[in-house]
Amino acid sequence: MTSKLLSQIPNVITVVRVLLVIPTAWCLLMSRYVEALALMAVAGASDAVDGWLARRMSSVSRFGATLDPLADKILVGVLFIVLAVRGVLPLWVVAVAVGRDFVILAGALAYRMMFKHIEVAPTLISKANTAAQIFVLLLLLLGLCDFPQVSAAARAASDPYGFWVVVVLAVVSGVDYVATWGRRAVYEHRMRV
Repeated sequence: MTSKLLSQIPNVITVVRVLLVIPTAWCLLMSRYVEALALMAVAGASDAVDGWLARRMSSVSRFGATLDPLADKILVGVLFIVLAVRGVLPLWVVAVAVGRDFVILAGALAYRMMFKHIEVAPTLISKANTAAQIFVLLLLLLGLCDFPQVSAAARAASDPYGFWVVVVLAVVSGVDYVATWGRRAVYEHRMRV
């Protein structure tokens, strides 16, 4: 019983990461940037910890494998939108980053409807995309805080360089997903005919 309970720790951490979206977004809306930065740092660290624990404890689950990338996308998407509303992040960056996720989600739903099964497995370029988004969010939050010298350097690194990295990785990883899953759909279709 105890080992089964312990094996759920990575999933609990992932669920907590999803729940952290609400207070983090609220802190941003209320201009409580230091608190938002701390919550974002905890959420970012939890992303590494839950996967590491799942592998270490041999408790990788289908639920965790599905929820983990979804938790990242919820966190990043909500914070991108809030920062755009606050005028900190340009709309074109948000449109590309969030638009990529909607295209992938729509494609995954269509694939599932057509073929009844889909395996969630983020690619290396997709992981780089998510890591860059989280890093740029942390830079933006650092830039909003009043930390001497650090905030100015964070602002300079995120705008425009970080924005362009996020956009380029979003486009490249989005095209990679569409091409990969398009080929799989064609193959699956041919196997059924």
